[in-house]
Amino acid sequence: MCGIIGIYSKSDACSRELGKHAAGMLAQMADRGPDSAGLAIYRDPVGEGEAKVSLRSLVPRLEWGRVSESLYEGLGLERFGEVDEAFATAVVRTEPGAAAAWVAAELPELEVLSAGRSIEIFKDAVDPVTFLERFGVAEMSGSHAIGHTRMATESRVTPAGSHPFWTGLDLCLVHNGSLSNHNRLRAELEREGTVFRTENDSEVAAAYLTWRLAAGNSLEAALEGCLEDLDGFYTFAVGTADGFAVLRDPIACKPAVLAETDEWVAMASEYRALATLPNGADAEVWEPEPGVVYSWGRVPV
Repeated sequence: MCGIIGIYSKSDACSRELGKHAAGMLAQMADRGPDSAGLAIYRDPVGEGEAKVSLRSLVPRLEWGRVSESLYEGLGLERFGEVDEAFATAVVRTEPGAAAAWVAAELPELEVLSAGRSIEIFKDAVDPVTFLERFGVAEMSGSHAIGHTRMATESRVTPAGSHPFWTGLDLCLVHNGSLSNHNRLRAELEREGTVFRTENDSEVAAAYLTWRLAAGNSLEAALEGCLEDLDGFYTFAVGTADGFAVLRDPIACKPAVLAETDEWVAMASEYRALATLPNGADAEVWEPEPGVVYSWGRVPV
């Protein structure tokens, strides 16, 4: 079943409380997906030649001090923040793609959850309320965010299998639904050089978008390609450095609602998540049309 949310701030006041708004929305989606939860938030962009990297430990009781020393020597660590015993974020003086590749090669005890200029991803196989409290989501500020609560149907309940799925610089995807041809598409993408980390069909959808973008497609064209190449039922919310986009499959049996005010634009699997937002009662509310790409911010469609 799963629940997805997205919010894009149109004002400084909304940006300052973006985490509070995203947390309220995600909490309303808890009973749609109690198996795991995750959030991608875009905030505090770094400069050219730098990268922000979200990290998760794959081993118990990791010595983050040793990790920070390795990052300093290998990537030119500028800032390091230990979220808890299993998660940390780092800013390094290396391009995002190179930073992610270096961590994968040199620090196999870590999983790179995201790499980019502004994206940070937090996710784990815990219930959504615990997730929100653990990561202090309500205290975060930022420009926009997408989130997910998962009811696992097609793969194991693991932190790696939780959403959002990051597969490109500052690009990530959350998904409500199921794909019927993801194994065939996975094999095709693997032949093109894609490396997958989970059996989740949603990771295939995220990787497909990255592949299309790398081939020179716009985000709109890449999403429209999903309508031809992905079989199944889905509502996607896709985050980029500059905003987010939403797409439902041509049948659109998975629920989605959009709303907009002068302060924000938001989407969710159910209206009750939108009702938590300030002045939600005054928002323009509508259901996204099947097979139509919607985007907000400076998303390069």
